[in-house]
Amino acid sequence: MGTVPHVSIERRKFLFLSGAAVTGTGLAGCDSTRQVSTPPGGTGSRSATASPSPTARPSGDAAVHLGPQVVHGSRDRNQVALTFHGQGPASMADALLGEAERAGARVTVLAVGTWLVQDPQIAQRILHGGHDLGNHTMHHLDIEAMDASGAYAEIEGCARQLRALTGSEGRWFRPSQTQYSTPLIERQARKAGYPTCVSYDVDSLDYTDPGPDAVVSTVLRLTRPGSIVSLHFGHSGTVAALPAIVRGLASRGLRPVTLTELLAA
Repeated sequence: MGTVPHVSIERRKFLFLSGAAVTGTGLAGCDSTRQVSTPPGGTGSRSATASPSPTARPSGDAAVHLGPQVVHGSRDRNQVALTFHGQGPASMADALLGEAERAGARVTVLAVGTWLVQDPQIAQRILHGGHDLGNHTMHHLDIEAMDASGAYAEIEGCARQLRALTGSEGRWFRPSQTQYSTPLIERQARKAGYPTCVSYDVDSLDYTDPGPDAVVSTVLRLTRPGSIVSLHFGHSGTVAALPAIVRGLASRGLRPVTLTELLAA
């Protein structure tokens, strides 16, 4: 599983990913991040080393054991999840979803609640395309800096919008402005109906607008079976990069699926 950076006791979180527990801490990109797991997708400014749990990895098609947080799916399946932070112009989101569908890919959108308020039709557009729709907080604020009531309000506010538009709060929650959840965030997420917080092991860095070629290169270089890839709506370079990303993954035998399919038993 590779080296796992050290984390202080008060911030230690056990992530049950493919039957193995890992921990970590760090900072990166548009989201404050704590580095964990096998080659992290983001770039961290703090890192050290610690020993991972000796728990054996499952073989074959063994199920992923979901804990309070998941960073990647099973490394034994040739599937990956392309996950998108949901905000930005609805027209650009529709264009990206169209590119995904033409390429035969299904994606997961973690929506910001205010985005759903502004463009409520986008929720059904996502679901009708066969994609997953989940929660990325109401206002995309720094949830890690909030107390319990503030964090819950952010999670439940977006869940309320999702229920109003779709009849369900969705299966998945991703914290805002932090790659990894904390125990406080995980407790508030469970309270709002999300037993597992979704992180990622590949940071595309597309939000820095490096150009489509750079986004494609980063994703294809870091992605491996079971990866959860972080991407963003609202960036034209991401729309342009998506077809090449899907083709490049296919050339390696990797198929983009929803988080629900990636993490299924």
